[in-house]
Amino acid sequence: MAGDPQSIEIAYSVPSQSELDDALQQAIDDRVASRIAARDSTLWGPDAESEASIRLSWTHLPESSRPLVAEILTLRDELLAQGLDHVVLCGMGGSSLAPEVICHTAGVELTVLDSSQPDMVRSTLDDRLERTVVVVSSKSGGTVETDSQRRAYEKAFTDAEIDPLTRIIVVTDPDSPLDQEATQAGYRVFRADPHVGGRYSAMTAFGLVPSGLAGADINGLLASAADAEALLYSDDAANPALQLGVLMGVANTHQVDKLVIADQTQHGVGDWIEQLVAESTGKKGRGVLPVVVPSAHAVNFDPSTADSILVSLGTTDVPPAQSGYAAGLTGPLGAQMLLWEIAVSIAGRLIGIDPFDQPDVESAKQAARELLNGGGSVPSADFTEDDIDVYGAGGTLANAVRTLLDQIDLDHGYLAIQVYLDRIDHADFAGVREIAATRLNRPVTFGWGPRFLHSTGQYHKGGTPNGVFLQVTGTPLDDLPVPGREFTFGSFIDSQAAGDAAVLQEHGRPVLRLHLHDIPAGLATIRSLLA
Repeated sequence: MAGDPQSIEIAYSVPSQSELDDALQQAIDDRVASRIAARDSTLWGPDAESEASIRLSWTHLPESSRPLVAEILTLRDELLAQGLDHVVLCGMGGSSLAPEVICHTAGVELTVLDSSQPDMVRSTLDDRLERTVVVVSSKSGGTVETDSQRRAYEKAFTDAEIDPLTRIIVVTDPDSPLDQEATQAGYRVFRADPHVGGRYSAMTAFGLVPSGLAGADINGLLASAADAEALLYSDDAANPALQLGVLMGVANTHQVDKLVIADQTQHGVGDWIEQLVAESTGKKGRGVLPVVVPSAHAVNFDPSTADSILVSLGTTDVPPAQSGYAAGLTGPLGAQMLLWEIAVSIAGRLIGIDPFDQPDVESAKQAARELLNGGGSVPSADFTEDDIDVYGAGGTLANAVRTLLDQIDLDHGYLAIQVYLDRIDHADFAGVREIAATRLNRPVTFGWGPRFLHSTGQYHKGGTPNGVFLQVTGTPLDDLPVPGREFTFGSFIDSQAAGDAAVLQEHGRPVLRLHLHDIPAGLATIRSLLA
């Protein structure tokens, strides 16, 4: 059934049948799927072997994570007995995207705070604090956004005369800075498998702890993935993970570098896949750019052109223009997650990159830290029009937008819209993606900042260099201090936007930044300029 969270179907197609069949047979002969299951770190070449050797524990998480389930469910019962039924997750990237889709699919509430935007942080802090338990989740233990959110919650609980030790639960890697600090302070700490990368961590403590505390069936999630292992690790032409991975890899060698994901599940599966694909493959000037659209019929806005493949989640209703090669797997979310993890690692092998590192994610973080610490200067606006500061162009506002769009390669380019605003309060603005795609007849991506910096941000700098970038920032209703720090949430998110823009420009990517002083009016203006 289309859209049924427990029956997500995947359909994909590509015109190059014979070449794809040959590549699929080669992957079977090379035993790629079974070697992934055996954690063979040599699959991706000598340059990637060192990283792969410490990043393949995700392959059997459906079994290795089982003992964690009882511990999480026992804690959930304890919290519910205390009247704590509102779960907030403070995390970024893989630490937030997987639990978000798990809970949405299960139909249970999980509040995800994955932003440093002051209005969003404040509204989350003000929501049912007396009934709230907070999961602070960071693999590295040094994520500045997550540390800032934790500090804000510690202060909020203390101000409400609530002991933070009774309300904050930490998920991190063993011996990380967060593990050491939280353990010393007396917090409850779940330590995840350090040999699993963040975007592959859905079935580790990072995905299971917040999801289980929120009420999702995490035992069923693991069981469904385990049930799919025999098929997904088989060296067989019927293996849909092998088919999908080979498809993405072979297509990429022909400059087919866009993966249009029609997510009809309405549970955010596409956003999780977006990070997995973009951050895993966007390296060395190549990779696969995921473009998430609301339905297969929205391909009218992002046509499956010569450089795009369509994937449909929730239905096998692929438009007739996508003829040729198609396959799918019907099953629950755990099976789908494992399918995509295997497929992306196979695609990385064919593309010739290491699917387990993320070298360009750190560059934007470093640029933001330098700005926060006074090590750089935030650029001044080139001009202001209609209460909108324009950075990176001259003339008029309309001309600045037109000039940016004119730089899009009409055969292989794309537009990335990056919005550093409250993604809950301004959720409707995401519809501007379709408006722009209709005008350009080219793929358009939409990302909420700083969330996307831990996702598609890697591809933007390290992937195929054919994107142009529209940044949207705004003046918050009221700034918010970060307790114990010399900066505010407002200055932090401004530094993140400016830092990312600087790194994009260093990589030769065109960037236009529009800063809105009146956010509702400014968003309406941008809609009209992109129409």
